[in-house]
Amino acid sequence: MALAEIQAKTDADFEVYIETQKKRILTYHLENNPFYKTFGNTIDLKDWNSVPIITKKHLQQPLEQRLSDGFTTKNVYLNKTSGSSGDPFIFAKDKWCHALTWAEIMDRFGWYGIDFNSSKQARFYGIPLDKKGYYKERVKDYFGNRFRFSVFDLSDEAFDKILSKFKKTDFDYINGYTSSIVQFAKYLKRKNIKLNSVCSTLKACIVTSEMLFDDDKILLETQLGLPVINEYGASELDLIAFQNPKDEWQVNSETLYVEILDENDAVLPYGEEGRVVITSLYNKAHPFIRYDLGDIGVLSEISTVKKPILKKLIGRTNDIVVLPSGKKAAGLTFYYITKSVIENDGNVSEFVVEQSRLDTFKISYVSKNELSEDEKTSIKNEVIRYLEPHITINFERVERLKRSKSGKLKQFISKL
Repeated sequence: MALAEIQAKTDADFEVYIETQKKRILTYHLENNPFYKTFGNTIDLKDWNSVPIITKKHLQQPLEQRLSDGFTTKNVYLNKTSGSSGDPFIFAKDKWCHALTWAEIMDRFGWYGIDFNSSKQARFYGIPLDKKGYYKERVKDYFGNRFRFSVFDLSDEAFDKILSKFKKTDFDYINGYTSSIVQFAKYLKRKNIKLNSVCSTLKACIVTSEMLFDDDKILLETQLGLPVINEYGASELDLIAFQNPKDEWQVNSETLYVEILDENDAVLPYGEEGRVVITSLYNKAHPFIRYDLGDIGVLSEISTVKKPILKKLIGRTNDIVVLPSGKKAAGLTFYYITKSVIENDGNVSEFVVEQSRLDTFKISYVSKNELSEDEKTSIKNEVIRYLEPHITINFERVERLKRSKSGKLKQFISKL
């Protein structure tokens, strides 16, 4: 098996393999992809740093114009990015690249005794609400040995039905969006139920697509009674990082080459924070070479070429708070401050933070009771302590928060 052969290489051989494969995929697209030929006409094959950075904006043109010679929409795997970064587009993978993607996913899930061919999945994902799309996903779920719980209804009534399904079904693992599984865990806490006591076949919970905060991880592990595994991926690429049994966020170095770059496109040393830029080493149908995913992250100082470790993922580049003084902070900093104040008593179930002006933010929240003036003051004081003074915070209590079409919850929105 190709993946096993790659994994069996020694550290020294692995470095040679990465350099060879980078050059091979780059040369392939320069020779066979008209779009990439014009895009990368200043590349020096001996200097990787001369390879330009591709962003989603570059790829927002008809797919036919981006495919390599010999590939058509009929002989590739086609999909569309979720658009959570604000720039959705259709992409393609050749059949071999797509097969390797699945080999990688199956390998990682296998670390926890999960077999894609036989393990039953409880899936917390969005589902299309039109009839055709709805039934298409249900059929795919049936053949994929999984049952999907819609993340668009997070009421106690919906969770009652989900719980009864867990009582009647031998699920092996849970997989889905972080925010919705966290809401289910809060419901379990209110009911004083541990999920593995009603569904003893469960082995693990894998969360994806949204940030997993430390306190949420503790809540999930407590209420589900399972190891909680953090996954980081991008549909157009592959599985990017997956938490291994040693609790390290291990980067996929077999089919991807991951770099962390500064704002001038210079490669940063391990331990420094920058833009996550990724090369797909096997996709011949469509070039993803030094592709800026729009994320900010840090590779750990203990990383090696064969085993890079993601120290932290800070969020999207378009999730950055810009303050009146010119100071910048990750949008999730703001979210984290607020979270610690308003979630400790269980009143507020979910919230999002929106920036409309340099000095103005709105916190929309779902709760049993309205926030008290003391709680609002406490949040404002925390914001000043973490960020800076002279910031206006407005609060809005809502029935439910707006999710994207896919069902993801965007936790910080900048309208600047």
